[in-house]
Amino acid sequence: MSPSVYHTGRFLFSVFLILLFAACDQIQNNPPPKKTTPTENRNSPESQSTFFRELSLDVIDEPTVVSADMQVPQFRDVHTQAGIEFVYDSGAKGDQLMVEAIGGGAGWLDYDRDSLIDVYCVQGGDPVSNSPDQGQNLLFRNQGNGSFSELPQVTGVRNSGYGQGVTIADFNNDGFDDIYVTNVGQNALYQNMGDGTFEDVSEGSGTATTQLWSSSAAWGDLNRDGNLDLYVCNYVKYDVRHPKDCSDSKGIKRTCHPNEMEAEFNEVYFSLGNGQFTLAGDELGLRAADGKSLGVVISDLDRDQYPDIYVANDVTPNFLFLNHEGQSFRNAAIEKGCAMSGDGNNQASMGIAHGDYDRNGFLDLYVTHFTDDSNTLYANLGEAGFYDATKTTGLHRPTISFLAFGTVMGDFNHDRHMNLFVANGHIDQLQDQGYDWKMTPLLFSYQGDQWVECSAQAGPYFSQKLIGRGVAAGDYDNDGDQDLFVVNQNDPAALLQNDSEGNHWLKVMLTGTTSNRTAIGTKVEVRQNDELFFQEVVGGSSYGSSGQYALFFGFGQIDSDCQVKIIWPSGEIQVLEQVPVDQTLKLIEPAASELTLGKKLL
Repeated sequence: MSPSVYHTGRFLFSVFLILLFAACDQIQNNPPPKKTTPTENRNSPESQSTFFRELSLDVIDEPTVVSADMQVPQFRDVHTQAGIEFVYDSGAKGDQLMVEAIGGGAGWLDYDRDSLIDVYCVQGGDPVSNSPDQGQNLLFRNQGNGSFSELPQVTGVRNSGYGQGVTIADFNNDGFDDIYVTNVGQNALYQNMGDGTFEDVSEGSGTATTQLWSSSAAWGDLNRDGNLDLYVCNYVKYDVRHPKDCSDSKGIKRTCHPNEMEAEFNEVYFSLGNGQFTLAGDELGLRAADGKSLGVVISDLDRDQYPDIYVANDVTPNFLFLNHEGQSFRNAAIEKGCAMSGDGNNQASMGIAHGDYDRNGFLDLYVTHFTDDSNTLYANLGEAGFYDATKTTGLHRPTISFLAFGTVMGDFNHDRHMNLFVANGHIDQLQDQGYDWKMTPLLFSYQGDQWVECSAQAGPYFSQKLIGRGVAAGDYDNDGDQDLFVVNQNDPAALLQNDSEGNHWLKVMLTGTTSNRTAIGTKVEVRQNDELFFQEVVGGSSYGSSGQYALFFGFGQIDSDCQVKIIWPSGEIQVLEQVPVDQTLKLIEPAASELTLGKKLL
């Protein structure tokens, strides 16, 4: 029996029991559900009766408690000690401008190639200001001793636009990480000059052709020519200087519902290999309508050796552009089961986490959503597509009351089980309707067949209520595990140092030669004894943020040597035998004649 059939049967039986025992006194005491109007919030409490709101929690999705022997990742906010003082200023002054609600991203990069990753923070500010001094982005250099220093303005990456997010990669294959910033208005591409400075090449590169509201973006080699292409998510048509009035029936200003706004088309820029890009036209099949896009990940989701594009859309079906040998694309999200929830409903999709949580060799997707609607876990079945595993794995009920944005999946404590981090925070102040504005983050751990919420055991940060947005994962202290940088609106960004200890691990860092130098699209299979672990260097993911392009594998208490298989985007396959654990494995893509098998790495 398929998971969907099994789930449907249990769900219908549960509904029958609730109706049988509760109908008399419950239904009579509640009015029928009120039809939601476009000006109401996406899932307002006023649009549902108490009975149906309780029913939506799904009685089969019982929370799983943390067991005594379960290992929980440990995180500690060290941003003050590290010298990173950054607050994303949304610029909110009570006008409830849409652009104020969703901004805030950051990215890891090694801008000076000292093997220490630095962090770049995108600033908002006043969305209607034309001042060159407002909302300047910041770059913090890793000092190598646990502290960071803010770099001066002469580095050339401050950008005075109203920032939303960032994506980072070496777009011109010169060995230095470059920065692409998404703004409300013109986006910016900063080329790393290799001397500690950056140059704004937006106009000359052809990546600043429009003045739209962009949210997230991602790099990926879509045609496998060795040059990185760029996918840009655009949200809706919105004029910050003449905004639409979306006040509620009481005259209180509210953030506009996306259903009231016209979607912008997303953009795809193909690299010409000479530092310039060309904007893709309709003929490639990438120009889908009604996106209202917020999140993106570029990954070979069907493992046919060509990278696909998955896009999270707000209140419209998500996109899955399947890549046909780099020549054309087809939106197959509905066909493959990842456009909507398993119940067939559109959702307010924001961020995307990726990882092979069930260890079947295909990357699964976790998509964050609005309040009164859980985040969604799409289990990747390979050729058969995806299925909504949210309820059957225990992830439905714990996220119902949260509004989530940035998210990361990874084995944070190396115990062989995937974890999920989720940043939460509302877009509107709806305390009068029973919603929190600031919200605590969440942490889950996968324990064989169920995800267990373990936030309370992960550290004090998880008890703080914040307006969380972008999340970027990276190993800033080079101790082999993933630390997290979390951007919060109007509160200090957090640097969550990963203090988990006691398990064995392997960190893999890759550099392409024939393939793109950042190695986006490279797949790595690690076999330890009879168990297989799979990961891929993807473009994008999370929300408006850019993680470190490194892969982290956890082995628990098993310290056996591993076999490591690297499948480069060029098609070359490299296999390394007897690789010891507890090390950072740095590999440069070899020429075909240089590939070696059976080499023991010391």
